[in-house]
Amino acid sequence: MIRVLLADDQSLVRAGFRALLDAQPDIEVTGEAADGEEALRKVRELRPDVVLMDIRMPRLDGLAATRRVTGEPELADVKVVMLTTFELDEYVFEAIRSGASGFLVKDTEPDELVRAVRAVVAGDALLSPGVTRRLIAEFAARSKEPAAADVLARLTEREREVMALVGIGLSNEEIARRLVVSPLTAKTHVSRTMVKLGARDRAQLVVLAYESGLVRPGWLG
Repeated sequence: MIRVLLADDQSLVRAGFRALLDAQPDIEVTGEAADGEEALRKVRELRPDVVLMDIRMPRLDGLAATRRVTGEPELADVKVVMLTTFELDEYVFEAIRSGASGFLVKDTEPDELVRAVRAVVAGDALLSPGVTRRLIAEFAARSKEPAAADVLARLTEREREVMALVGIGLSNEEIARRLVVSPLTAKTHVSRTMVKLGARDRAQLVVLAYESGLVRPGWLG
C-alpha cells in the first residue's frame, strides 16, 4: 500500500485529492496538512511514501518544507511531489534542486495524478507532460559554471553516457533506442548511476548532470 500525505492550504483541494487517491486499491491517504510546518511535523510522524506538497503555503512554504524533508537522512525514503497552479511556476526550478521528485499542476487529469504517485514510489522523476525539456532548459539557462567533475570518476563510461542522456530529458525508452539496448538495460544503467552518486531520484540525477558539467547549456535540440 502506497501511503500519501497531502499538504495544501486549500481544504477543497485536499478533499478532492483524498477522494481520488483513497479510491485506488493500492493507495491510501494517511494524513493532511494545511501549512508547511504541519506538513513537516506529519512527515516525521507518519513517514509517508509520497508527499503532495503545495508550493505556496502559510507559516512555512512548500519549497522550504521540501528542503527540510529531503535534508533529513531518516526521511530519505519519502518522495516529495510539488503542486503548482502553473506549469512554469517560478519556484519549480528551485523545487527540483531542493530534492523534489517532480511537480504536478493542480488541474492535472485524475489518471495522471494516480500515475504520478505510483511513478515516484517506483523511483521515477515526475514532470508534467510537455514540461520536462522546458524545465531542463531553464536549469541550463540559470546554471553556474560547473563544479569539479570528480563525482563522475565513480561512473563507467556507459554510465556517464546514460547520465548525459537523462540530463537532456530522455526517458528510459528513448535512451534504450539511442543506445540500441533494451529498456530494462537502460533502466538498470540509470538505477546504478543513481546509487553510485547517491541521487534520490531521476530529477536529482538531472541536476547532477548539469552541476558536474557532464551536460551543458545549449545541448537541447
